[in-house]
Amino acid sequence: METDQGQIIRLEDYRPSDFVIHRVDMTVRLFEGFAEVSSKLTMERRAGTSPSTALVLDGDELTLTALALNGTPLPAERYAAKADELRIEELPAAGPFELTVETRIAPEANTKLMGLYRSNGIWCTQCEAEGFRRITYYLDRPDVLAVFRVRVEADRRAAPILLSNGNPAEKGPLAEGRHFAVWDDPFPKPCYLFALVAGDLDALHDSFVTASGRDVALAIYTEKGLSPRASYAMDALKRSMTWDERRFGREYDLDVFSIVAISDFNMGAMENKGLNVFNHRYVLLDADTATDADYAGVETVIAHEYFHNWTGDRITCRDWFQLCLKEGLTVFRDQEFSADERSRPVKRIASVRTLKAHQYPEDQGPLQHSVRPHEYREINNFYTSTVYEKGAELVRMIETILGRTRFRAGMDLYFERHDGEAATVEDFIRCFEEAGEVDLSQFMLWYDQAGTPTLTVESAFDAKAATLTLTLRQELTRGAAKTGIEPMHIPIRFGLVGPNGEDMSFETVSGAKVEGDVIHLTRREERVVFGGLGNRPLLSILRDFSAPVTLISDETEQDRLALARLDPNPFNRWRALSDSVSAELKRATESASSGSASRINPDICEALVSVAADGRLDPELRAQTLSLPGESEIARLIGENIDPDAVHAARNDMLRAVGEAGREVFSALRAEMANDAPFSPAPESAGRRALANAALEYVAVGAKDPAIAARQFAAARNMTDRLSALSVLINHFPEAPASVDALALFYERHKGDTLVMDKWFAIQAAVPRPETLEAVRQLESHPLFTLTTPNRVRALVGTFASGNQVAFNRADGDGYRWVGRKLLEIDRLNPQVAARVATAFRSWRSFEAKRRAAAQATLEDLANQPNLSVDLRDIVDRSLR
Repeated sequence: METDQGQIIRLEDYRPSDFVIHRVDMTVRLFEGFAEVSSKLTMERRAGTSPSTALVLDGDELTLTALALNGTPLPAERYAAKADELRIEELPAAGPFELTVETRIAPEANTKLMGLYRSNGIWCTQCEAEGFRRITYYLDRPDVLAVFRVRVEADRRAAPILLSNGNPAEKGPLAEGRHFAVWDDPFPKPCYLFALVAGDLDALHDSFVTASGRDVALAIYTEKGLSPRASYAMDALKRSMTWDERRFGREYDLDVFSIVAISDFNMGAMENKGLNVFNHRYVLLDADTATDADYAGVETVIAHEYFHNWTGDRITCRDWFQLCLKEGLTVFRDQEFSADERSRPVKRIASVRTLKAHQYPEDQGPLQHSVRPHEYREINNFYTSTVYEKGAELVRMIETILGRTRFRAGMDLYFERHDGEAATVEDFIRCFEEAGEVDLSQFMLWYDQAGTPTLTVESAFDAKAATLTLTLRQELTRGAAKTGIEPMHIPIRFGLVGPNGEDMSFETVSGAKVEGDVIHLTRREERVVFGGLGNRPLLSILRDFSAPVTLISDETEQDRLALARLDPNPFNRWRALSDSVSAELKRATESASSGSASRINPDICEALVSVAADGRLDPELRAQTLSLPGESEIARLIGENIDPDAVHAARNDMLRAVGEAGREVFSALRAEMANDAPFSPAPESAGRRALANAALEYVAVGAKDPAIAARQFAAARNMTDRLSALSVLINHFPEAPASVDALALFYERHKGDTLVMDKWFAIQAAVPRPETLEAVRQLESHPLFTLTTPNRVRALVGTFASGNQVAFNRADGDGYRWVGRKLLEIDRLNPQVAARVATAFRSWRSFEAKRRAAAQATLEDLANQPNLSVDLRDIVDRSLR
């Protein structure tokens, strides 16, 4: 499964490894400047493998220092060692044998942050997807499961804390001020779940008692002085453990569970068995440095990585093509956790907004791939929104098709049948088919066909016959992935809303299969006829976004606005008004592109103001409704020949129009939602702040008065209110003295805090105006900016490329060219980060001709560079195809 040379790996070529590894006894000796790794592999030839087949172990930038078979050094003619491969001939034809491999590596020089690296004095590992091969030669693939016993040795002063997977077994002193610790993990695991951390760390300790009465020691390790900011993460962990027992019957299975928060980390977090390693932005919080969004994000990621203990660790994926089996499923689980802990409608709205902002453009562009890809060149580039967010939507559709009871039965069967195995999507689906007594063979197309289906709904009410007829059509267009376009099983939740805001009942139904409130669309076109209706209902279709499709319906503007007032389904109330807002923004953008003045529809403005004033609605739900679609979302709706400047102008026009129409309402809301009580991250308090800050933007923009936001900035007692005010100032009044002063004050107050400085860089990189490029160029020379820290690169370069439609897509092409040059610099240090930033080019073909030509020229220039990493070249080549 080696990919270092960039060859194409195909699902159809999968076959089991020729050898199996049963046990790994590993010793890692850490020194200043280098590390020595000794791995004793207890292994054997797989049944049916030819005795003449050589063992080929994966490596990456490794130096072999010793090799022994059953304790006897192997002669040089029996093996060939290269930096990326160790090939061994004439191994035993049958029965177990012990192979001892010794390597020497340089963690301090490992800027890729894959394998074993050292950052800020802390040794840390990241092995997913193919990082273990940077530590020792191994069968680095997810279907090779082994029991690990790990001994870590280091200088006690440099690393008083020595951690690895599993339960602590031994520890003690060594000569010359060194010490050791031994960890046993009783559960077989693939090497990508291996973890090791060593350093001088602080710790926050706690405990948890499982449903069966087992005591589990909990710990969150941080860099020195930061452990008090891990208390919310610890609380989220304990709530996650309780929820997984209640919702899915899953207890934790080791004596200890540890989290390590580290500042330099390529990913958000990693679910290594019993020892989760986190980017510290998803652990460290307090009111002065973290926003409500940060608190929600920490809660989600803590839960996600913990839930992996069963959906990812105890049951892993057979090969990397099955990545959605652990990631999509676990995203579904963390979404459900957040929905239960907070507001289910608000969480669903947030999830759908994320899906449409990130996954839909992926589906429509050159980086398109199916939820289960058929091939890849670099697996690190497939940790995508399609695998995660769309993968979660597929699991949600299964629950919709089966219902919660049968869905839980299928999950129980999956855990029972595949515990301790490396499974496939087929294994997963088969459990639901058996438990739910349903055929999901057509549903499997969702995993293998790329693209976003279009669902068209036409309705016709016959007053005389008292019937409502729905004509439903699905269409899937073949895109860059060139997968199939066959009709899929689309579960469509619906309701027929009466004038009193309640769902109407119907006496008869015929046509397509309907179960309860779900229409099962399985053909390209089907009809459903509802009979016994006294009057024409409002059709509430695709409730709770029951399938990841693009919905096109014949509902009128009046229908949408009526649903926004009356629909008993909170998600669809939001969807109805959001669709009206999106349609108006699209129209306004097209007017701006043609040079025409555009007056925002006052009915839309009034509808938004009405939602803001509706005290019966949850504050955070109102805040979500008031949050206009982002500029990238508006661009996606337009589809082609996009002018980002026109998109920006149209969105600002609507902000001003709504702000002017609702000035009194928004001003009153700010006062009503104000809270003098001490900061609380609880959902109720966070919702009030969200609504107050949504109102702040409308008031300030509508009044064209930066002083309104400046006053909030000066008075703010928490990061949410402070950052919201600063955002309004620099996004809408960038030249105002108040904005310049606020930005400087923010820096002076927080310049010693790494995480807040990431916010400071990011908020400036996101200012939507062409001149931001000059500001970003200056910021790259700032003493606090460095290309070796992934979070800082993502804050400045990543935010500019992916979060600033206006500046990145400047008409003169300078935004593209600057990002292209930075990509080359980043790629030499950390190819994974470079590849992630490069995905900002995924929609380049949708812009107008001048921008399109400039983006293409930048990509072609990158493609012509001789020494690109496989990671970055894969993204560039696919973007150009």
